[in-house]
Amino acid sequence: MPDSQPQPPDGATADTTALLLCGARLTDGRTVDVRLSGGRIEAVGTAGSLTPHCTRVDLSGYLLLPAPAEPHTHGDTALTADCPGPVSYDTEDVQRRATEAALLQLGHGATALRSHVRIGDVQGLGPLEAVLQARRSLRGLADLTAVAVPRLLTGVAGADGLAMLRDAVKMGAGVVGGCPDADPDPTGYAEAVLEVAAEHGCPVDLHTHGDDPARLARLAAMAGGLRPGVVIGPCAGLARLPRDVASRAADQLAAAGVTVVSVPQGGCGAVEQRGNAPVRLLRAAGVRVAAGSGALRDVSNPVGRGDPLEAAYLLASQGGMPARDAYGAVAGAARQAMGLPEVRVEAGFPAELLAVRGERISGVLSLGYSRIVIHRGRVVARTSAVREYCDSAAAVALELPRQGRPDTCP
Repeated sequence: MPDSQPQPPDGATADTTALLLCGARLTDGRTVDVRLSGGRIEAVGTAGSLTPHCTRVDLSGYLLLPAPAEPHTHGDTALTADCPGPVSYDTEDVQRRATEAALLQLGHGATALRSHVRIGDVQGLGPLEAVLQARRSLRGLADLTAVAVPRLLTGVAGADGLAMLRDAVKMGAGVVGGCPDADPDPTGYAEAVLEVAAEHGCPVDLHTHGDDPARLARLAAMAGGLRPGVVIGPCAGLARLPRDVASRAADQLAAAGVTVVSVPQGGCGAVEQRGNAPVRLLRAAGVRVAAGSGALRDVSNPVGRGDPLEAAYLLASQGGMPARDAYGAVAGAARQAMGLPEVRVEAGFPAELLAVRGERISGVLSLGYSRIVIHRGRVVARTSAVREYCDSAAAVALELPRQGRPDTCP
C-alpha cells in the first residue's frame, strides 16, 4: 500500500472536522499517521509525516484495524435475562433496551449493527417501531439496521404475518428475515420471504438450524442470483451432519452465493440449538462466513457479551481459524454480509476504524481491553483498562505498573 500524503499549505488553520491518528501500528508492522476527513480516510503516511492541522489522537501502542460490524443481534430482547416477571414490550422499554445494547456493542467496536426484531403476535409492529426509534437516536454514533422477523407466513395463520411483513418493510425495516424452521411449511416460508424481498429490493437474513440438507438445497436453489443477497445462520445443525452431506450442502450454498453468519458466543433468540456452524468446512467450500454475537444477556444467553472480538477469539481458539481470518469474519466478511462498503486503512476508504491496545491481531483477540472506536471519521467510544500489581520484586524487575500504595495488594 503506497503512502498517500496530501498536505495543506504552510500556515493553514486547523480543520475542525478532520482527525489525525498519530503513531498507529498496522497489521503489516508499519507505524503510521492516518488523517481522516469527511467521514473517510484522507491520507496515510509514515509516522510524523502528516502535518497536524487538525485534532490529534495519539495511538502509540495501539493496533489500528477496520472496525467490526455486528450482523446478528437481537435488540428487542437484549438485557432482559434478569427481568423479574414477564418481559415488557412497551415501545419505550424496547427502545431503551435496543439503544443500550447498541451502545454496548459500539463500545466493543461495532459501528454498524443488524438487529433482528420479532413482529406479529400480541406485540404486532410495536417492537420494530421501537428499534427504528433507537436507530434514529443513534444516528452519528452507529448505523443500526432492523430485520423484520415474522413468526408464521404460510397457511391461514400466516396470512396476517405476510401482510405484517410487507408493512414492516414500508415502516423502515431494511432487511426481510424470519425463521423457516418454526413454520409448518419451511419451504413455503422461505419462498414468501424471498418474494417480499424481491418486491422491495431488500436483502434476506434467515434463522435456521441448518440440520436439514434437503431444505438447505431448496433454499440455495431459490436464493441463487437474488440481489442484494441472502444470509442464513447460525446453522449450528450443519456441524452435526455427516461430513460428506455437510460438504454437499456447503457447495450448494457457495454456488448460490449464500452467506452464513455463525454465532460462536452461543445463544440466539430464534434458534434453540446450541453449537457453532462448521466454519472451516464452509470456508473450504467457498462460502462467505461471517460471525455475529447472537443474544446479548437475554434468556437465550444470559451472559452474552455482544463483543465481536470475543466472537473472533472463539473462532480462533475453538474453531482453529488463523487470528487474521477470525478477525476478518467479524470485520470484512461481516460488512460484506450486511451490504456495507469495504474498509481498509488506506486513503479513500470509509473511516470506520477500531484501535485496540496491542501489537498483533493475536494479542488483540486475547487481551484487547483498551479500545478507541471511530465512526464516520469521529471518535465515538473509548474504553480504557489499567492493570496494576501490588509491590513485589517481580513487579519491580519487570517494571510492571503498581498501585499507589506499595504496602497493599489490589
